[in-house]
Amino acid sequence: MRALLKLMSLEIRKHKLTGLIKGVLIANLIILGFMVLVLFVDQNEQVSTFTSFGDVFEGLFVFVKAVFIIFASALLGRLIIEEYRSNTISLLFMYPIPRKKLLTAKLIIVFLFTFCTIIISDLMLGALLYGINHFLQIIPDQLTLTLVQDELVKLGTGALYAAGIGLIPLYFGMRKKSISATIISSVVLVTLISGGFDQSRLGNFAAVSISLGLIGIAIAYLSIRKIETDDIA
Repeated sequence: MRALLKLMSLEIRKHKLTGLIKGVLIANLIILGFMVLVLFVDQNEQVSTFTSFGDVFEGLFVFVKAVFIIFASALLGRLIIEEYRSNTISLLFMYPIPRKKLLTAKLIIVFLFTFCTIIISDLMLGALLYGINHFLQIIPDQLTLTLVQDELVKLGTGALYAAGIGLIPLYFGMRKKSISATIISSVVLVTLISGGFDQSRLGNFAAVSISLGLIGIAIAYLSIRKIETDDIA
């Protein structure tokens, strides 16, 4: 475990992944701006896109999940696909480090990045939207402890599924060693599971989210198993 953590630390420094924090903050500002805009439109047009805090948190999670699944695909491209494209992965495999352990470290970074950014972003933006509504009084609802507890459970499980879903684009990217294919597949996937705000949205069905999350983990597992025999040339 210590060796794996060391590999993860080296990968983060090698690819300068701390620079992603800026991108995460920009993405959060865009999401917050869009959500505030919707609230202002509701106030001015006297319509009700969000009629409760449950609706607000649901809409927020849809955007956060979609954004960071796409982020995950970009990270997969940066950590894995690009190294196969440029053949620098062959140099890494010359080091006395098991291939499986190296790929495992990369995939864990992507998984944890997706999970943590979804959790942190959703909590931060949810708190900001609650504060904004406190002054605007747009949402005719009270935030209760029961609702907060329910939303935290949904957020934790949803972020876990989303982190697994974020690994699915690896399959498409590895087939052609294409970063574009990796990102495009994530956009298509996000569109399928996150389209619309109503309850019929595909991502609202627990069976779908769990299945897709498990598919993503299975793809990661099979990729790790195959790496010892794959031709990297």
